[in-house]
Amino acid sequence: MRRSICYCEPNVAYAGEINTWKFVYTPSVDLPKGTKLKFDLQSKGRDIDWQMPSSNIKKTSNIIFAKLEDGKVIQAKEIETPDSYTPSYEFVLLNKLEAGETFTIVMGASKTPHQNGTKAQTNAQRRRVFNLYVDPKGKGNYTEPEVFTLDIRGNVLAAIRVLAPSFVTRNKRFDVIVRFEDEYGNLTNTAPADTLVELSHEHLRENLTWKLFVPETGFIALPNLYFNEPGVYTIQLLNTKTKEIFRSAPVMCFAENARHLFWGQLHGESERIDSTENIESCLRHFRDDKAANFYGTSPFESQEETSNEIWKLITQNVMEFDEADRFTTFLGTQWVGNKGEEGIRHLVYTKDNKQIIRKKDPKFASLKKIYKNFSPKELISIPCFTMGKGFEFDFAEFDPEYERVVEIYNSWGSSECSKKEGNQLPIAANGKSGITETVDGSIQKALQHNCRFGFVAGGLDDRGIYADFYDGDQIQYNPGLTAIICNEHSRTALSEALYNRSCYATTGERIILGLFLAGSPMGSEVSTATKPGLRINRHLSGYVACTSTIAKVEIIRNGKVIHTLESDNYWLNFTFDDMTPLEKIVIDAKDKKPPFVYYYLRVTQEDGHIAWSSPIWVDLVAAAPSVKGARRQPAKPVKKPVFIDDDEDIDEDEDEEDEDDFDDDFEE
Repeated sequence: MRRSICYCEPNVAYAGEINTWKFVYTPSVDLPKGTKLKFDLQSKGRDIDWQMPSSNIKKTSNIIFAKLEDGKVIQAKEIETPDSYTPSYEFVLLNKLEAGETFTIVMGASKTPHQNGTKAQTNAQRRRVFNLYVDPKGKGNYTEPEVFTLDIRGNVLAAIRVLAPSFVTRNKRFDVIVRFEDEYGNLTNTAPADTLVELSHEHLRENLTWKLFVPETGFIALPNLYFNEPGVYTIQLLNTKTKEIFRSAPVMCFAENARHLFWGQLHGESERIDSTENIESCLRHFRDDKAANFYGTSPFESQEETSNEIWKLITQNVMEFDEADRFTTFLGTQWVGNKGEEGIRHLVYTKDNKQIIRKKDPKFASLKKIYKNFSPKELISIPCFTMGKGFEFDFAEFDPEYERVVEIYNSWGSSECSKKEGNQLPIAANGKSGITETVDGSIQKALQHNCRFGFVAGGLDDRGIYADFYDGDQIQYNPGLTAIICNEHSRTALSEALYNRSCYATTGERIILGLFLAGSPMGSEVSTATKPGLRINRHLSGYVACTSTIAKVEIIRNGKVIHTLESDNYWLNFTFDDMTPLEKIVIDAKDKKPPFVYYYLRVTQEDGHIAWSSPIWVDLVAAAPSVKGARRQPAKPVKKPVFIDDDEDIDEDEDEEDEDDFDDDFEE
């Protein structure tokens, strides 16, 4: 039995290429006069998708029409398609088309095809599908389509990206991946044959050189790199032909270190790939193209947004893609509660095969009911977009066991504080239809009320309550990144680190930062009961390594900047002693808990990117009487914090722990 023939001319496209494309269809049977043919580009109308042509053949560029063997032209009619943002194109045969004859759909221009043609999609894709539906009866009743496929390849080499771990140890070997990319981030080998890339880094000996050719695969793995000395490094790649220089994100080398820094997103999706129906492609994209160490799913819980079938598909792929020491996946969903009281939550499971939490289910109708069905180690509840007016969360019902981290930033703005208070990335819109900020959901305000949480960042989201933002007036920022510091690359270790608030947020760049108070890392809670010297001095130390020049590093205490560091370099390490007596600056907890003070770090680069460390809290607690003092007189009950003045002087240096290993590793 003869089969219809479908092929494309040319049969390969380069990402973002402007050309005239021909889709040649040869039917296996005669098609009578009046036959309708509908051509569907499978495009969503985004800037990254295939450009939508016009059916007006009087135009000279980016048009679509059909052509028969005898040269006759058939004009297309734009047909609106349900559940699609873009039209399909319908053609009607004016004469009989016999089997074996060709029907060619031309998309682009009849003259100067490379100038006035149609722009291809900007992401590489094997066997990109275009559908042609045929109805011989001419009534518009279309069944299974005929299929054209076209390979989209990476375009001309525009950038070289090196992917390396952020934390390494002196003389310990590690691997890096070098990606050769076009201007859209696709892997490519489209470069002059004599292109040579030279690799170097700080302290590289002159007799050791790395020279790389552009491989056919578009990437290459370099094993067994190591650094001889502690410090901050950037791996540099020089294109010897064009003299362009490309640099990696900073790599921090410690003399001794058991910790690792992992990057990823818990909330967000790809601008290229839908993260629900195309979850497998989405996970591959974040793992391979974005070089993420972890990724969390975050579809909204409604049946319309995420059906049971889609949830089952997501659950299966999350389980299959989770791989220790390579890529960690988290199963999660978004849940929208009452305005102010509950807000938007990203509910992240720490285990596989969990059912979706639907608000229509009576046992999941409120956050309190949800928390009753899970233990704190099974579910992480992340308040998101807390300052978005109409979707805010005021933290009045904050649960410290389940809400261990808060999303301080995503593509729709930062909830750190209001614009008036200095927020450089506020939630705002350019028109009246968007969402504005409300101070009720301010994270700094919540911290002032003794809510204790770490910081994470979300990415781009155009689903659920964010659906109208993408094409509306809402101001959009760069997708954020979450950094997690822990001892091993596994879901268990990453979940434990999130619970311990060993994490921080950035606006998308891999900015390295660390903050320590008397040796305790970010996310810690320390007390004068165990460290009495903190009443006199809080010794802060840390490090910063940016992807561009540092604009400022701010130490924030109780919502106010108390010290600012500046540098004309891209990294620094610092120490700062807060000598203000603790009793003069503590915040009254007003909940029968000790007065407290909190600190966190905010880093701003010259290019505008920002990073926020998770806070560290210091509680002012009355010191317990010493054994010697207890013998002299019995202890008395204390209603307010009381400072015990023993006969012996307080030796502050003995009360504070040693600083982090970093101070030993990095000496300016």
